[in-house]
Amino acid sequence: MAQSQTTQRAVQTTVEVRATGHVRDALGEPKLSYTFEGDTLREFAAAFFEDYDVRDLVIAETESESTTRGWAPIDADDVPGHLRKNPDGEQTRAYARILVNGQFNENLAGFDTKLHDGDRVALVNPFMFCL
Repeated sequence: MAQSQTTQRAVQTTVEVRATGHVRDALGEPKLSYTFEGDTLREFAAAFFEDYDVRDLVIAETESESTTRGWAPIDADDVPGHLRKNPDGEQTRAYARILVNGQFNENLAGFDTKLHDGDRVALVNPFMFCL
């Protein structure tokens, strides 16, 4: 009796990547199409940052990298609506952001946000000039 083999292929997703500021400079172009194995922002980030050396321009390793000096302390009980923040290790650097179809990832499902073919993922790290 012959057994049929079921080969399960990994999901591949193709997104449009947009980059601004320092990320755009490092990539050398403002937009590109990118195919990766998986369907979440977490899987996209792991693959993209392995292929393109821009992780340090976007992802904060420590709490101090995710905030900037001079921000007023916040009383979370006093903020209207929901205050959302990505967990440690998934935070962006101060001023840097990741957006999916124009929405900040922490306002979606964070790095567990599902991605679909044709979605736009923006890696934003603007130039900051102080005179």
